Amino acid sequence: MTRERLRSRFHVAGLLAALMLLTGCAGSFGPGLAELPASQGWTPLPIGDWVLNEGIEARTMVFCPREACTQPGFAAVLAFSGREAGQMEQALKAEPERLTRLFSRPPESAGKPGATKTAASKTPAKLKSTTRVSRFEAEGTSGLLVQISARGDSAKTATTAILHGREGDRLVLAIAVSPDPESARRDAVAAWRSR
Repeated sequence: MTRERLRSRFHVAGLLAALMLLTGCAGSFGPGLAELPASQGWTPLPIGDWVLNEGIEARTMVFCPREACTQPGFAAVLAFSGREAGQMEQALKAEPERLTRLFSRPPESAGKPGATKTAASKTPAKLKSTTRVSRFEAEGTSGLLVQISARGDSAKTATTAILHGREGDRLVLAIAVSPDPESARRDAVAAWRSR
């Protein structure tokens, strides 16, 4: 009799522990985006415990994998405050040609631990992609479209669409990434509306 009672208590304790774990995780997922719902394949990412730089807030992030969407994608709403907001706003207002150069520049590894210099690294690296930056307007706010395409025979492309505007003392960004420019732009507008 006591063994059966212990087994049933063990099952109840296991069930309670599982429920506590689930409820503990529930608050760490972002709220999702109303116009990019889970019913269409969009999955919220767990952002509750992310540690970001001071002045940067991840409000929500969602992704749609290739298996669930005709165009896989990622969308996010971020908010910047203080010095971070000013720096980001200044960068987003730069001329498209300057932004193209910034996005095209390979990462700097010179002088960092583990970086090795070779004779080939003394000459500028040949770019393996082309970058185009353009501006657009949507939902009464400014937007930026960054298209990166692989050079050569490959048809690989990635597009990032960014809508940005002020909400009080915060700079809010709606960002979407997709292989297709129109999908990225559409998803950024959906994220902006859902903010």
